[in-house]
Amino acid sequence: MANGTPENVLTTLTPTVRCNGTPPTPALREGPYYKPDTPFRTSFRSDEVAGVPMLLHGAVRTPEGKPIAGTLLDFWQVGEAGVYDADGFRLRGHQFTDAEGRWRLETVLPALYPGRTRHVHVKVQPPGGSVLTTMLYFPGERRNHLDKYFRPECLMDVRETAEGWDAEFTFVLDV
Repeated sequence: MANGTPENVLTTLTPTVRCNGTPPTPALREGPYYKPDTPFRTSFRSDEVAGVPMLLHGAVRTPEGKPIAGTLLDFWQVGEAGVYDADGFRLRGHQFTDAEGRWRLETVLPALYPGRTRHVHVKVQPPGGSVLTTMLYFPGERRNHLDKYFRPECLMDVRETAEGWDAEFTFVLDV
């Protein structure tokens, strides 16, 4: 890691899910570290002040590209130490999409930890719909092909900026 930047993360954009008939975002396992009843939060930065800043943002859309307003997104991840908070809600929280189906989370770059590639967990639930549990992945990670849960359809568009990392993803829900 040079200057707080992981060397194995690409700094160029990689295509994310494009709508217009694109298949829905795949479901992936929840894992053992999910906790319900998370607080409403759009920033995890105060939880991990020493971590590499990352802006994670995107939209929730139908396969035809229509925005899905009011969608619940519940995020959880590890921080710089590679450990999930089992006692509280550090690096955990939920929010809702705006009228255009957009969402935005200020967070930190998750660390690598044994047996997994770098990722962020999320549950996505449109109003009155069922919950999609999935994970978001980083392009160019050396461990992606070794992680049995990795799905290339869940790769984010990631780029390095002067403020940290910028990662974008569009969830496609079949509603």
